[in-house]
Amino acid sequence: MASSITITPDESASFVNNAAFCVGTGRIGLGLQAEYQEQLRQVQKLCHFRYMRGHGLFHDDMSIYQDFTTPDGVRHKYYCFTYLDRIMDAYREIGIKPFLELGFMPGALASSEQTLFYWKAHTVPPKSEEDWVDLVKATLAHLRDRYGEDEVSTWPCEIWNEPNLPGFWEHADKEKYLRLYEITSQAVKAVLPRMQVGGPAVCGGPVTNDWVRDFLTFCLEKQLPVDFVTRHAYMAKTPDHRGRYIYHEMCEVEETLEEMRGTREVIDSFPEFRGMPMHITEFNTSYNPRCPIHDTPENACHIAGLLACLGDVAASYSYWTFGDVFEETGVPVTPFHGGFGMMADQCIPKPTLWAFSFFNNLSGSCVHRDAHSVVMRRADGSFEGVVWNLQRKGREALGVTLALPVAGRAVLQTRTVDEEHGNPLALWHAMGEPASLTEEQLSFLRESARPWAQARTGEDQASWTLTLAPNAITHFTLSPAPLTPDEGYDYRWYCAEEE
Repeated sequence: MASSITITPDESASFVNNAAFCVGTGRIGLGLQAEYQEQLRQVQKLCHFRYMRGHGLFHDDMSIYQDFTTPDGVRHKYYCFTYLDRIMDAYREIGIKPFLELGFMPGALASSEQTLFYWKAHTVPPKSEEDWVDLVKATLAHLRDRYGEDEVSTWPCEIWNEPNLPGFWEHADKEKYLRLYEITSQAVKAVLPRMQVGGPAVCGGPVTNDWVRDFLTFCLEKQLPVDFVTRHAYMAKTPDHRGRYIYHEMCEVEETLEEMRGTREVIDSFPEFRGMPMHITEFNTSYNPRCPIHDTPENACHIAGLLACLGDVAASYSYWTFGDVFEETGVPVTPFHGGFGMMADQCIPKPTLWAFSFFNNLSGSCVHRDAHSVVMRRADGSFEGVVWNLQRKGREALGVTLALPVAGRAVLQTRTVDEEHGNPLALWHAMGEPASLTEEQLSFLRESARPWAQARTGEDQASWTLTLAPNAITHFTLSPAPLTPDEGYDYRWYCAEEE
Protein backbone atom coordinates (compact mmCIF):
# COMPACT_ATOMS: atom_id res chain seq x y z
CA MET A 1 0.00 0.00 0.00
CA ALA A 2 1.38 3.41 -0.95
CA SER A 3 2.16 6.01 1.66
CA SER A 4 0.86 9.49 0.94
CA ILE A 5 1.56 13.16 1.51
CA THR A 6 -0.72 16.07 0.74
CA ILE A 7 0.52 19.50 -0.31
CA THR A 8 -1.72 22.56 -0.17
CA PRO A 9 -1.08 26.16 -1.34
CA ASP A 10 -2.01 27.62 2.05
CA GLU A 11 1.20 26.36 3.60
CA SER A 12 4.46 28.23 3.88
CA ALA A 13 7.84 26.76 4.67
CA SER A 14 11.40 27.85 5.23
CA PHE A 15 13.80 26.60 2.56
CA VAL A 16 17.29 27.96 1.92
CA ASN A 17 18.48 26.57 -1.40
CA ASN A 18 22.27 26.80 -1.72
CA ALA A 19 22.63 23.73 -3.94
CA ALA A 20 24.12 25.71 -6.83
CA PHE A 21 26.82 27.53 -4.84
CA CYS A 22 29.67 25.05 -5.27
CA VAL A 23 30.56 21.63 -6.65
CA GLY A 24 33.66 19.48 -6.23
CA THR A 25 36.21 18.12 -8.66
CA GLY A 26 39.14 15.75 -8.53
CA ARG A 27 42.59 17.27 -8.57
CA ILE A 28 42.46 20.35 -10.71
CA GLY A 29 45.33 19.20 -12.94
CA LEU A 30 42.78 16.90 -14.60
CA GLY A 31 41.18 20.08 -15.93
CA LEU A 32 43.65 19.93 -18.81
CA GLN A 33 41.79 16.92 -20.23
CA ALA A 34 39.20 17.38 -22.97
CA GLU A 35 36.87 14.80 -21.35
CA TYR A 36 36.97 16.71 -18.05
CA GLN A 37 36.11 20.00 -19.70
CA GLU A 38 33.27 18.46 -21.72
CA GLN A 39 31.75 16.84 -18.65
CA LEU A 40 31.95 20.14 -16.79
CA ARG A 41 30.43 21.99 -19.73
CA GLN A 42 27.45 19.63 -19.84
CA VAL A 43 26.95 19.74 -16.07
CA GLN A 44 27.02 23.54 -16.12
CA LYS A 45 24.32 23.70 -18.81
CA LEU A 46 21.98 21.85 -16.47
CA CYS A 47 23.10 22.95 -13.01
CA HIS A 48 24.73 26.42 -13.23
CA PHE A 49 27.17 26.04 -10.33
CA ARG A 50 28.92 29.24 -9.24
CA TYR A 51 32.11 27.77 -7.77
CA MET A 52 34.17 24.58 -7.98
CA ARG A 53 36.62 23.21 -5.41
CA GLY A 54 39.30 20.61 -5.96
CA HIS A 55 42.59 19.25 -4.65
CA GLY A 56 46.09 19.64 -5.95
CA LEU A 57 46.56 23.31 -6.78
CA PHE A 58 50.24 22.97 -5.82
CA HIS A 59 50.67 19.32 -6.81
CA ASP A 60 53.62 18.59 -9.07
CA ASP A 61 51.44 17.96 -12.14
CA MET A 62 50.51 21.66 -12.07
CA SER A 63 54.25 22.54 -12.19
CA ILE A 64 53.78 25.83 -10.34
CA TYR A 65 56.69 25.53 -7.93
CA GLN A 66 60.08 25.16 -9.63
CA ASP A 67 63.63 25.31 -8.34
CA PHE A 68 67.08 24.42 -9.56
CA THR A 69 70.66 24.61 -8.36
CA THR A 70 73.40 26.06 -10.52
CA PRO A 71 76.81 24.36 -10.82
CA ASP A 72 78.20 26.77 -8.23
CA GLY A 73 75.68 25.44 -5.69
CA VAL A 74 73.31 28.42 -5.66
CA ARG A 75 69.62 27.45 -5.43
CA HIS A 76 67.07 29.40 -7.45
CA LYS A 77 63.27 29.15 -7.24
CA TYR A 78 60.66 30.38 -9.67
CA TYR A 79 57.03 29.76 -10.57
CA CYS A 80 55.38 28.42 -13.70
CA PHE A 81 51.72 29.33 -14.21
CA THR A 82 51.22 27.86 -17.69
CA TYR A 83 48.88 25.06 -16.66
CA LEU A 84 47.14 27.15 -14.01
CA ASP A 85 46.29 29.76 -16.64
CA ARG A 86 44.92 27.14 -19.05
CA ILE A 87 42.67 25.67 -16.39
CA MET A 88 41.45 28.99 -14.98
CA ASP A 89 40.75 30.23 -18.50
CA ALA A 90 38.75 27.06 -19.18
CA TYR A 91 36.74 27.58 -15.98
CA ARG A 92 35.91 31.12 -17.03
CA GLU A 93 34.87 30.02 -20.51
CA ILE A 94 32.61 27.32 -19.05
CA GLY A 95 31.15 29.75 -16.51
CA ILE A 96 32.46 28.71 -13.09
CA LYS A 97 34.81 30.24 -10.51
CA PRO A 98 37.33 28.43 -8.30
CA PHE A 99 36.77 27.87 -4.61
CA LEU A 100 40.50 27.66 -3.97
CA GLU A 101 41.94 24.90 -1.80
CA LEU A 102 45.57 25.62 -0.97
CA GLY A 103 47.34 22.25 -1.14
CA PHE A 104 48.95 19.82 -1.49
CA MET A 105 52.69 20.28 -0.97
CA PRO A 106 55.00 20.45 -4.01
CA GLY A 107 57.43 17.55 -3.90
CA ALA A 108 60.40 19.89 -3.71
CA LEU A 109 58.97 21.48 -0.54
CA ALA A 110 57.74 18.28 1.14
CA SER A 111 59.21 17.68 4.59
CA SER A 112 58.89 13.89 4.33
CA GLU A 113 58.20 11.11 1.82
CA GLN A 114 54.52 10.61 2.73
CA THR A 115 52.18 10.61 -0.27
CA LEU A 116 48.55 9.70 -0.86
CA PHE A 117 46.56 8.40 -3.83
CA TYR A 118 47.54 6.94 -7.16
CA TRP A 119 48.83 10.37 -8.16
CA LYS A 120 51.04 10.67 -5.06
CA ALA A 121 49.89 13.84 -3.39
CA HIS A 122 52.45 15.10 -0.87
CA THR A 123 50.36 15.48 2.30
CA VAL A 124 52.97 16.88 4.67
CA PRO A 125 54.04 20.25 6.08
CA PRO A 126 56.57 22.35 4.15
CA LYS A 127 60.24 21.88 4.93
CA SER A 128 60.58 25.65 4.50
CA GLU A 129 57.82 27.92 5.75
CA GLU A 130 59.38 30.81 3.85
CA ASP A 131 59.24 28.94 0.53
CA TRP A 132 55.62 27.90 1.14
CA VAL A 133 54.53 31.43 1.98
CA ASP A 134 56.33 32.81 -1.07
CA LEU A 135 54.57 30.19 -3.24
CA VAL A 136 51.13 31.16 -1.90
CA LYS A 137 51.79 34.86 -2.33
CA ALA A 138 53.22 34.49 -5.83
CA THR A 139 50.29 32.35 -7.00
CA LEU A 140 47.63 34.68 -5.64
CA ALA A 141 49.46 37.73 -6.99
CA HIS A 142 49.57 36.11 -10.42
CA LEU A 143 45.84 35.37 -10.34
CA ARG A 144 45.15 38.92 -9.16
CA ASP A 145 47.22 40.41 -11.96
CA ARG A 146 45.71 38.15 -14.62
CA TYR A 147 42.03 38.28 -13.67
CA GLY A 148 41.78 41.46 -11.59
CA GLU A 149 41.73 42.05 -7.87
CA ASP A 150 37.96 42.63 -7.73
CA GLU A 151 37.32 39.28 -9.43
CA VAL A 152 39.85 37.15 -7.57
CA SER A 153 38.80 38.64 -4.24
CA THR A 154 35.41 36.93 -4.75
CA TRP A 155 37.05 33.48 -4.81
CA PRO A 156 36.86 31.78 -1.37
CA CYS A 157 40.16 30.32 -0.20
CA GLU A 158 40.37 27.22 2.01
CA ILE A 159 43.62 26.10 3.59
CA TRP A 160 44.39 22.39 3.09
CA ASN A 161 42.05 19.39 3.11
CA GLU A 162 41.09 17.04 5.96
CA PRO A 163 44.11 17.62 8.22
CA ASN A 164 42.39 15.56 10.94
CA LEU A 165 43.05 12.42 8.85
CA PRO A 166 46.66 11.15 8.87
CA GLY A 167 46.60 10.29 5.18
CA PHE A 168 45.83 13.90 4.27
CA TRP A 169 48.12 15.51 6.86
CA GLU A 170 51.05 13.66 8.34
CA HIS A 171 50.12 12.16 11.73
CA ALA A 172 46.98 14.38 11.71
CA ASP A 173 49.17 16.79 13.65
CA LYS A 174 46.84 19.54 14.79
CA GLU A 175 49.54 21.88 16.03
CA LYS A 176 51.37 21.76 12.72
CA TYR A 177 48.13 22.36 10.83
CA LEU A 178 47.33 25.38 12.97
CA ARG A 179 50.79 26.75 12.26
CA LEU A 180 50.21 26.18 8.53
CA TYR A 181 46.92 28.03 8.80
CA GLU A 182 48.59 30.90 10.64
CA ILE A 183 51.27 31.59 8.06
CA THR A 184 49.06 30.85 5.06
CA SER A 185 46.05 32.95 6.07
CA GLN A 186 48.35 35.90 6.68
CA ALA A 187 49.95 35.38 3.27
CA VAL A 188 46.51 35.36 1.61
CA LYS A 189 45.46 38.62 3.21
CA ALA A 190 48.82 40.25 2.45
CA VAL A 191 48.13 39.83 -1.27
CA LEU A 192 44.32 40.01 -1.36
CA PRO A 193 42.94 41.71 1.75
CA ARG A 194 39.31 41.15 0.63
CA MET A 195 39.68 37.46 -0.22
CA GLN A 196 37.68 35.28 2.17
CA VAL A 197 39.86 32.68 3.88
CA GLY A 198 38.99 29.76 6.14
CA GLY A 199 39.45 26.18 7.33
CA PRO A 200 40.00 23.66 8.82
CA ALA A 201 38.29 21.40 6.20
CA VAL A 202 37.90 18.50 8.62
CA CYS A 203 36.01 15.30 7.91
CA GLY A 204 33.92 12.97 10.03
CA GLY A 205 34.26 11.28 13.36
CA PRO A 206 33.70 12.42 16.94
CA VAL A 207 36.79 14.63 17.00
CA THR A 208 35.60 16.87 14.15
CA ASN A 209 34.01 19.43 16.44
CA ASP A 210 37.05 19.37 18.73
CA TRP A 211 39.15 20.37 15.74
CA VAL A 212 36.74 23.18 14.85
CA ARG A 213 36.70 24.45 18.44
CA ASP A 214 40.49 24.35 18.73
CA PHE A 215 40.85 25.98 15.32
CA LEU A 216 38.61 28.91 16.26
CA THR A 217 40.27 29.26 19.66
CA PHE A 218 43.68 29.40 17.98
CA CYS A 219 42.48 32.03 15.48
CA LEU A 220 41.15 34.15 18.34
CA GLU A 221 44.32 33.88 20.40
CA LYS A 222 46.54 34.69 17.43
CA GLN A 223 44.10 37.25 15.99
CA LEU A 224 44.25 35.48 12.64
CA PRO A 225 42.00 36.15 9.68
CA VAL A 226 39.14 33.65 9.42
CA ASP A 227 36.05 34.43 7.35
CA PHE A 228 34.36 31.03 7.28
CA VAL A 229 34.60 27.52 8.72
CA THR A 230 34.73 24.41 6.52
CA ARG A 231 34.02 20.76 7.12
CA HIS A 232 32.88 17.69 5.16
CA ALA A 233 29.83 15.44 5.36
CA TYR A 234 29.49 11.83 4.23
CA MET A 235 26.57 9.53 5.02
CA ALA A 236 28.40 6.20 4.88
CA LYS A 237 28.59 3.83 7.81
CA THR A 238 31.09 0.97 8.29
CA PRO A 239 32.45 -0.19 4.92
CA ASP A 240 31.95 -3.69 3.53
CA HIS A 241 34.88 -4.48 1.21
CA ARG A 242 34.23 -6.69 -1.81
CA GLY A 243 37.09 -6.99 -4.26
CA ARG A 244 38.09 -3.46 -5.28
CA TYR A 245 34.72 -2.02 -4.24
CA ILE A 246 33.13 -0.76 -1.04
CA TYR A 247 29.50 -0.95 0.09
CA HIS A 248 27.83 0.79 3.02
CA GLU A 249 24.63 1.24 4.87
CA MET A 250 23.85 4.95 4.93
CA CYS A 251 22.94 7.30 7.73
CA GLU A 252 19.52 8.88 7.68
CA VAL A 253 19.39 12.41 6.33
CA GLU A 254 18.39 13.66 9.77
CA GLU A 255 21.48 12.04 11.33
CA THR A 256 23.74 13.84 8.87
CA LEU A 257 21.89 17.11 9.42
CA GLU A 258 22.23 16.71 13.19
CA GLU A 259 25.99 16.22 12.81
CA MET A 260 26.18 19.45 10.83
CA ARG A 261 24.07 21.23 13.44
CA GLY A 262 26.65 20.20 16.04
CA THR A 263 29.38 22.02 14.14
CA ARG A 264 27.12 25.01 13.64
CA GLU A 265 26.61 25.13 17.41
CA VAL A 266 30.35 25.03 18.05
CA ILE A 267 30.88 28.00 15.73
CA ASP A 268 28.03 29.95 17.33
CA SER A 269 29.34 29.22 20.83
CA PHE A 270 32.04 31.84 20.12
CA PRO A 271 30.48 35.31 20.35
CA GLU A 272 33.10 36.57 17.92
CA PHE A 273 32.11 33.97 15.30
CA ARG A 274 28.37 33.63 15.85
CA GLY A 275 26.64 33.47 12.48
CA MET A 276 29.90 32.99 10.57
CA PRO A 277 29.36 31.08 7.30
CA MET A 278 29.94 27.33 7.43
CA HIS A 279 30.80 25.78 4.07
CA ILE A 280 30.46 22.02 3.67
CA THR A 281 33.17 21.77 1.05
CA GLU A 282 32.57 18.07 0.38
CA PHE A 283 29.48 15.92 0.79
CA ASN A 284 28.15 12.70 -0.67
CA THR A 285 26.80 9.33 0.37
CA SER A 286 30.01 7.27 0.39
CA TYR A 287 33.49 8.74 0.86
CA ASN A 288 34.99 6.17 -1.51
CA PRO A 289 35.28 6.54 -5.31
CA ARG A 290 34.58 2.83 -5.82
CA CYS A 291 31.17 2.61 -4.18
CA PRO A 292 28.43 1.52 -6.63
CA ILE A 293 25.70 3.52 -4.87
CA HIS A 294 27.05 6.68 -6.54
CA ASP A 295 25.77 5.50 -9.93
CA THR A 296 22.20 4.73 -8.79
CA PRO A 297 18.80 6.41 -8.46
CA GLU A 298 18.99 5.65 -4.74
CA ASN A 299 21.97 7.99 -4.51
CA ALA A 300 19.93 10.75 -6.15
CA CYS A 301 17.22 10.32 -3.51
CA HIS A 302 19.70 10.47 -0.63
CA ILE A 303 21.17 13.64 -2.11
CA ALA A 304 17.72 15.19 -2.65
CA GLY A 305 17.02 14.74 1.06
CA LEU A 306 20.24 16.57 1.92
CA LEU A 307 19.66 19.37 -0.59
CA ALA A 308 16.30 20.01 1.02
CA CYS A 309 17.77 20.68 4.46
CA LEU A 310 21.50 21.51 4.48
CA GLY A 311 20.75 25.18 3.83
CA ASP A 312 19.32 25.26 7.35
CA VAL A 313 22.84 25.15 8.78
CA ALA A 314 25.36 25.82 5.99
CA ALA A 315 26.15 28.67 3.62
CA SER A 316 27.04 26.08 0.98
CA TYR A 317 27.43 22.34 0.44
CA SER A 318 29.62 21.13 -2.37
CA TYR A 319 28.87 17.73 -3.91
CA TRP A 320 31.98 15.63 -4.34
CA THR A 321 32.24 15.56 -7.44
CA PHE A 322 30.76 16.85 -10.70
CA GLY A 323 32.31 14.11 -12.89
CA ASP A 324 34.15 10.82 -12.98
CA VAL A 325 37.42 12.09 -14.45
CA PHE A 326 38.98 11.25 -11.12
CA GLU A 327 42.06 9.23 -10.19
CA GLU A 328 42.49 8.87 -6.43
CA THR A 329 42.48 5.05 -6.68
CA GLY A 330 43.75 4.89 -10.25
CA VAL A 331 42.34 5.47 -13.71
CA PRO A 332 38.80 4.02 -13.96
CA VAL A 333 38.58 0.96 -16.20
CA THR A 334 34.81 0.87 -16.79
CA PRO A 335 32.27 3.64 -17.50
CA PHE A 336 30.37 2.75 -14.30
CA HIS A 337 32.62 1.97 -11.33
CA GLY A 338 31.01 3.73 -8.36
CA GLY A 339 32.80 7.01 -9.02
CA PHE A 340 31.83 10.12 -7.08
CA GLY A 341 30.70 12.06 -10.14
CA MET A 342 27.22 12.99 -11.25
CA MET A 343 28.36 12.25 -14.79
CA ALA A 344 30.05 9.00 -15.81
CA ASP A 345 32.99 8.94 -18.17
CA GLN A 346 32.17 9.46 -21.84
CA CYS A 347 29.59 12.01 -20.70
CA ILE A 348 26.84 9.64 -19.54
CA PRO A 349 24.58 11.43 -17.03
CA LYS A 350 23.86 9.64 -13.76
CA PRO A 351 20.60 10.07 -11.79
CA THR A 352 22.25 12.40 -9.24
CA LEU A 353 22.90 14.93 -12.01
CA TRP A 354 19.15 15.36 -12.38
CA ALA A 355 18.68 15.82 -8.63
CA PHE A 356 20.97 18.84 -8.84
CA SER A 357 19.40 20.11 -12.04
CA PHE A 358 15.96 19.92 -10.44
CA PHE A 359 17.03 21.75 -7.26
CA ASN A 360 19.38 24.27 -8.85
CA ASN A 361 16.66 25.57 -11.15
CA LEU A 362 13.89 25.95 -8.56
CA SER A 363 12.43 29.45 -8.26
CA GLY A 364 9.82 31.25 -6.21
CA SER A 365 8.88 31.01 -2.53
CA CYS A 366 8.55 27.75 -0.65
CA VAL A 367 5.03 26.62 0.28
CA HIS A 368 5.91 23.14 1.48
CA ARG A 369 8.94 21.17 2.63
CA ASP A 370 9.15 17.75 4.25
CA ALA A 371 11.31 14.63 4.16
CA HIS A 372 10.04 13.77 0.67
CA SER A 373 9.43 17.06 -1.11
CA VAL A 374 10.02 20.74 -1.70
CA VAL A 375 7.30 22.80 -3.41
CA MET A 376 7.59 26.40 -4.62
CA ARG A 377 5.06 29.00 -5.73
CA ARG A 378 6.57 30.94 -8.61
CA ALA A 379 6.14 34.66 -9.24
CA ASP A 380 3.48 34.04 -11.89
CA GLY A 381 1.36 31.95 -9.50
CA SER A 382 2.30 28.58 -10.95
CA PHE A 383 3.92 25.86 -8.85
CA GLU A 384 6.98 23.69 -9.18
CA GLY A 385 8.71 21.24 -6.93
CA VAL A 386 10.83 18.18 -6.40
CA VAL A 387 9.50 14.97 -4.85
CA TRP A 388 11.50 11.82 -4.08
CA ASN A 389 10.89 8.33 -2.71
CA LEU A 390 13.98 6.89 -1.05
CA GLN A 391 13.66 3.13 -0.60
CA ARG A 392 16.77 1.32 0.60
CA LYS A 393 15.26 -2.11 1.20
CA GLY A 394 11.52 -1.70 0.65
CA ARG A 395 9.61 -1.53 -2.62
CA GLU A 396 6.82 0.80 -1.55
CA ALA A 397 5.47 3.43 -3.92
CA LEU A 398 4.86 6.97 -2.69
CA GLY A 399 1.58 8.68 -3.45
CA VAL A 400 1.60 12.49 -3.47
CA THR A 401 -1.53 14.60 -3.59
CA LEU A 402 -1.00 18.11 -4.89
CA ALA A 403 -3.98 20.05 -3.58
CA LEU A 404 -2.96 22.99 -5.73
CA PRO A 405 -5.98 24.30 -7.62
CA VAL A 406 -5.39 26.10 -10.91
CA ALA A 407 -8.36 27.82 -12.54
CA GLY A 408 -9.21 26.83 -16.07
CA ARG A 409 -7.21 24.45 -18.17
CA ALA A 410 -3.89 23.50 -16.52
CA VAL A 411 -1.00 21.17 -17.21
CA LEU A 412 1.05 19.06 -14.81
CA GLN A 413 4.46 18.41 -16.37
CA THR A 414 6.79 15.90 -14.77
CA ARG A 415 10.34 14.70 -15.33
CA THR A 416 11.23 11.51 -13.49
CA VAL A 417 14.33 9.47 -12.83
CA ASP A 418 13.91 6.08 -11.16
CA GLU A 419 15.08 2.51 -11.56
CA GLU A 420 13.24 2.17 -14.89
CA HIS A 421 13.84 5.65 -16.32
CA GLY A 422 16.96 7.80 -16.61
CA ASN A 423 19.02 4.96 -15.19
CA PRO A 424 21.81 4.08 -17.64
CA LEU A 425 23.49 1.86 -15.04
CA ALA A 426 20.69 -0.70 -15.39
CA LEU A 427 21.05 -0.74 -19.17
CA TRP A 428 24.82 -1.06 -18.96
CA HIS A 429 24.30 -4.08 -16.71
CA ALA A 430 21.86 -5.56 -19.24
CA MET A 431 24.52 -5.12 -21.95
CA GLY A 432 26.90 -7.30 -19.92
CA GLU A 433 28.81 -4.43 -18.25
CA PRO A 434 31.29 -3.84 -21.11
CA ALA A 435 34.45 -2.02 -20.08
CA SER A 436 34.80 -0.46 -23.55
CA LEU A 437 31.66 0.86 -25.20
CA THR A 438 30.99 0.79 -28.91
CA GLU A 439 29.65 3.96 -30.48
CA GLU A 440 26.21 2.36 -30.66
CA GLN A 441 26.27 1.31 -27.00
CA LEU A 442 27.44 4.75 -25.89
CA SER A 443 24.72 6.50 -27.88
CA PHE A 444 22.09 4.18 -26.40
CA LEU A 445 23.28 4.81 -22.80
CA ARG A 446 23.32 8.57 -23.27
CA GLU A 447 19.78 8.48 -24.69
CA SER A 448 18.61 6.31 -21.79
CA ALA A 449 20.02 8.74 -19.22
CA ARG A 450 17.41 11.45 -19.72
CA PRO A 451 14.42 11.76 -17.37
CA TRP A 452 11.05 10.38 -18.37
CA ALA A 453 8.89 13.35 -19.40
CA GLN A 454 5.10 13.34 -19.05
CA ALA A 455 2.27 15.89 -19.17
CA ARG A 456 -1.33 15.71 -17.93
CA THR A 457 -4.05 18.30 -18.39
CA GLY A 458 -7.16 19.10 -16.41
CA GLU A 459 -9.94 21.68 -16.32
CA ASP A 460 -10.60 23.50 -13.02
CA GLN A 461 -9.02 20.56 -11.24
CA ALA A 462 -8.80 20.88 -7.45
CA SER A 463 -6.01 18.37 -6.90
CA TRP A 464 -3.46 16.32 -8.77
CA THR A 465 -1.73 13.08 -7.90
CA LEU A 466 1.78 11.80 -8.41
CA THR A 467 2.86 8.23 -7.83
CA LEU A 468 6.57 7.67 -7.36
CA ALA A 469 8.13 4.26 -7.79
CA PRO A 470 10.87 3.19 -5.36
CA ASN A 471 13.93 5.44 -5.59
CA ALA A 472 12.19 7.85 -7.92
CA ILE A 473 12.89 11.58 -7.99
CA THR A 474 10.43 13.78 -9.88
CA HIS A 475 10.47 17.43 -10.82
CA PHE A 476 7.04 18.88 -11.56
CA THR A 477 5.50 22.12 -12.73
CA LEU A 478 1.79 22.92 -12.46
CA SER A 479 0.65 25.92 -14.46
CA PRO A 480 -2.23 27.32 -16.53
CA ALA A 481 -2.29 26.01 -20.10
CA PRO A 482 -5.14 27.63 -22.04
CA LEU A 483 -5.59 25.99 -25.41
CA THR A 484 -4.74 28.39 -28.26
CA PRO A 485 -4.71 26.31 -31.48
CA ASP A 486 -4.24 27.74 -34.92
CA GLU A 487 -7.45 28.17 -36.93
CA GLY A 488 -8.55 24.76 -38.20
CA TYR A 489 -5.86 22.75 -36.40
CA ASP A 490 -7.23 19.64 -34.66
CA TYR A 491 -4.73 17.66 -32.60
CA ARG A 492 -7.18 14.78 -32.08
CA TRP A 493 -8.25 14.32 -35.71
CA TYR A 494 -5.69 11.60 -36.42
CA CYS A 495 -6.07 10.16 -32.94
CA ALA A 496 -9.86 9.69 -33.08
CA GLU A 497 -11.20 6.18 -33.27
CA GLU A 498 -13.14 5.21 -36.35
CA GLU A 499 -16.87 5.26 -35.79
